[in-house]
Parts: sequence; C-alpha cells; structure tokens
Amino acid sequence: MTHAETDLGEHTLRRPELRPLWHTVHDRLSSGRPVTRIRLGPLDEAEREALADLLGLDRLPAPRPSFPLAQLEEAVTELTGRTVRETVTELVGPLGDRAGERRRQERERAGVWAWLAGHDTVRAQPALAAWASSCRAVGLVGGSPDRTRAQLTDALTVLAELPAQAEPLPVFAARVLNGHAHALDDGTALSTLVLRALATLYDTAPPQSAADRRALWTRAGVADDDLSATVVVGGLHPAGDGTLARVARVCAQAGQAASLTLAQVRAPGEFVLATEPAPVVHAVENPSILALALRRFGRDCPPLVCTSGWPNSASIRLLRLLADRGATLRYHGDFDGEGIRIAAYLLDKTQARPWRMTAADYRAAVARAPHGPGPGRLTDAPWDLELTRAMTDHGIAVVEELVADILLADLADTMR
Repeated sequence: MTHAETDLGEHTLRRPELRPLWHTVHDRLSSGRPVTRIRLGPLDEAEREALADLLGLDRLPAPRPSFPLAQLEEAVTELTGRTVRETVTELVGPLGDRAGERRRQERERAGVWAWLAGHDTVRAQPALAAWASSCRAVGLVGGSPDRTRAQLTDALTVLAELPAQAEPLPVFAARVLNGHAHALDDGTALSTLVLRALATLYDTAPPQSAADRRALWTRAGVADDDLSATVVVGGLHPAGDGTLARVARVCAQAGQAASLTLAQVRAPGEFVLATEPAPVVHAVENPSILALALRRFGRDCPPLVCTSGWPNSASIRLLRLLADRGATLRYHGDFDGEGIRIAAYLLDKTQARPWRMTAADYRAAVARAPHGPGPGRLTDAPWDLELTRAMTDHGIAVVEELVADILLADLADTMR
C-alpha cells in the first residue's frame, strides 16, 4: 500500500460522518466481552452514505444498521492496513475493559467482606458475625473497597479497646484513633458503625435516640466515672500497702465480698500475689455464686471475681491486673445465648480460659436439669464449637446456680 493510498484511507476513516461509528465500536470493544456485530443508529443520510462508502455497499444501509464486525475489519484493513482496534484507539482513545474492571471490583469487594468475617475480633466474638453480615448488606462506603476497609479497621480498633476505662468519648476516641477526638461524635459514620456492633453484641435493638446512644456507650465503659463501674470479689488476699490490696485483703480476712471501684483498680498501688504456686483466680457471671462461695468457705474462700453479667471496665481491668501479677484465670457463666456471648467477650479481652464451659459440661448439666427456658439467640462458642450445637439440640438454658455445687467443689479442690 502506497503512502498516497494510506493517506486516502486515513482521510476516509476520519470523515466526520463516521464519528458515530467509531464511538459505537469503541464502546462495544471496551465492554471486555466478545463482539461479533455492530449496531448503530439512528444515522442521518450523510452518515448512512459514509458508512455505505466505507463498507462498499451498493445501497444505503437502514437508519439503524447492524452488520458483522468482520465486515468492518475487512474494510478498515483494506484501507489502512490496520485493525479496527488500532483504528478506534487512534481515533477515539485507548480501549477499556469494563467486564474485567467489574470482575476486579467484585474481587475487591469480596476480599473486603472475607477479611472482615475472618478478622480476629470477629472470630473471637462470633456474635459480631451478624454485624459483619449487616455491613456487607449495607455495601461499600462510597462504592470504594479501600474506604470501606479503612472505616471497618477503625471500628474494629474501637471494639478491641472496649470496655473503655471511664473516659469521655472524645478522650477515648483520641486515644484509640490516633488523635481524632471527634471521630466517634454522635452522627458520624464510624460512631453509627460501632454502635451497631455493640447493639449486636449485647443483643439489643439499635439505638434510636441520643439517650439510647449514650446508654450504649456507657455500657461499653465510655464516659463512666471512676466510681460507678465496680467489680465484686471474694477471697482475694494480695500483699502490699496499696489501697486495692488493703481493701481486698481486709474484706477477704473477714469472709466478706469487696466491691472494688474502677478508681481503685486503675490506681492499685502496691499489689502483690503469691508466686509459689501461681494463684488460680476463678471468675463467675452471677453474684449468687460468689455469695454461696463466701457462705461455704468464709475467710478461706479461694479467689473469686464476679462480673455481674457483662464485664464492665472495672472487671476487665482487675482480671488483667491479676493476670499481670501471675494469676491463672478461669471463667464460668450461664449456658444461654447471652452467657456464651459474655464468655466469648471476656475470654477475648483477658487471659481467662473456660471453666466447665464445654459441650460435655452442658450436657451433664442438662441431664441434671432437663427442663427450663430456651437459650435465646445462640452464637458460636470459639473455645468449643460443639457447645452451641449441643445447646441448639437440647434447646434448654442452664444458669450458673443450677451447677453451683459443682463449681463450689472445684473451688474446694483448689484448697487442698
């Protein structure tokens, strides 16, 4: 093909009347899908004449013509020696791949939700799986996987730091979110996301009012004062002249429970546990178990901590302090939906390990008390996946009080 022929071909392809053709072809080839036919229109008479000249037709095409891509390929190659793809790239711009882009975006979206479902915090507290599913149902933040992952990362960071240590919300936010004191202000997307997670965790309705939201934050230890959060203990005989050690020791020596404030736990002063052998501290969900232990053992009661339901900031802080001082922690709670969620939460936040909280323990308890209320909403028990299946099969809740004699027998064994 001579230069003159090439120039003529180029001039033909660049006719203004062919612009609708090239833009349509460019759009179709950018779909990322196989293209075998081109459909145009509506075309005016000049555009139909230009198309007829290009394709070598002996009559004008219809106002909305359809023809094989191969026919256009043959005509373009004959005129310029180039392919249709090369031509539309030259005349319109680089071709895209919309199908490939959609596949990439789908992979990125799926990657975000797989990452969230497998995150350590969600796996450690399976109740949060429902929250993760709700996040997926809502969809990506602004359609962006990166923005979504960043926001979820912040939410998971906040959840990992709860219960908070009686800090006002801006102070807590600044501490855990790199100085962003207003990141959890009422109405922010992050605040809404975290509160939805807390409502799922506590099995309560999502907060609808400012008062509901404040109550949920307070339950999670945010904006508590140092005195309202307390933890009840018995049988704790630490050495040392710190306030915490003295209060716990005086009460234990009298065979009484001690109600320790968050203020005392946060500033324990000198607080020393026996190191030989390493002490074992048991924790329970219900105050009645602590009361029964003190009634039976009196001043000889083994160390026992009561969370009184969901562990607050004082409970978690004390258990961490005991573990830091060398104690081995064991925890028992109710065999019901909330009891399993409480246990998962406490085991995730502290170094405690389950105490008679296996599927075998549950089945033995049901055999002793085969009648009772239903267990409520059940989620997986990370320490024993068989436990939730057993509770689902039996459909019976077993509260701690029904196995109190077994727990007290275990405590008695620690005294030998």
